[in-house]
Amino acid sequence: MRRAMADAEVGDDVFGDDPTVNRLQDYAAELCGLETALWFPTGTQSNLAALMSHCGRGDEYLVGQEAHTYRFEAGGAAVLGSIQPQPLTNRADGTLDLAEVEAAIKPDDPHFARTRLFALENTISGRVLPPDYVTAALDLARRRALATHLDGARLFNAAAHLKAPVETLCRGFDSVSICLSKGLGAPAGTLLLGPREFIAEARRHRKILGGGLRQAGIFAAAGLYALEHHVARLVEDHANAERLAAGLAAAGFEISSAQTNMVFVRAPRGLAEHLAKNQIKILPGERLRLVTHLDVAADDIGRVLDVARTFLN
Repeated sequence: MRRAMADAEVGDDVFGDDPTVNRLQDYAAELCGLETALWFPTGTQSNLAALMSHCGRGDEYLVGQEAHTYRFEAGGAAVLGSIQPQPLTNRADGTLDLAEVEAAIKPDDPHFARTRLFALENTISGRVLPPDYVTAALDLARRRALATHLDGARLFNAAAHLKAPVETLCRGFDSVSICLSKGLGAPAGTLLLGPREFIAEARRHRKILGGGLRQAGIFAAAGLYALEHHVARLVEDHANAERLAAGLAAAGFEISSAQTNMVFVRAPRGLAEHLAKNQIKILPGERLRLVTHLDVAADDIGRVLDVARTFLN
């Protein structure tokens, strides 16, 4: 990947003439079955530009309480987009109750914000949205004239779990955001995909948000390498997560295992300190999120399990 970055042919992406960025965007659009794509430095910026392209000032979007766009992006939709979020409770499997979603759509009345958009996330905390649920959610949005956005930061993990082409998971959404870092391993970059007219609007918002870079082809080369070489290997991360979850549960930890590359652990007091003493760095908290990825080898899983067992002993 670093060699591909060093050898990348570059131009000026602000003017749309960086050949490596354009190649990445075209490749991703074809892969995902959407008309075109736009490269962003970060997923937070990509999601925000999508929300701002779908919604105007004073409009509203429907979203889950656990969704990244609502909970972990610093309130950007409200702060910078003047967009009102209407958060709804995620069920145990990550889905939203579609009856609650429909009930939350505001009447066409000047007392209320105009409900414009329904946003989903797949995977959400490592859980894959069931395809039948996604179909029903999209049907609801079409029936109620809502646009749809999919935060697919880890969509390739969902595709690996379902053994399905990623194109089938994008189908029916008005816009999709896909992260090139995280499990795919690029140092930076996210793609926003959708119709040409929508992406043209998103390009304007990218500029407003400071996301127009010059020789972005250096990063795009990493993204291309990730899509060409790191998608098929995601099943290795899922297998490592499954082994980690089984080992922690057998040792006596309270875990909730996700379907893909995340394991959630109820952390007894002192566990974070014990791991740190053994050169295992985590983000401390009562509920730990352990994520496997291409920099975590099978041997690393064994070492983590050994250290965790010594804590209980």
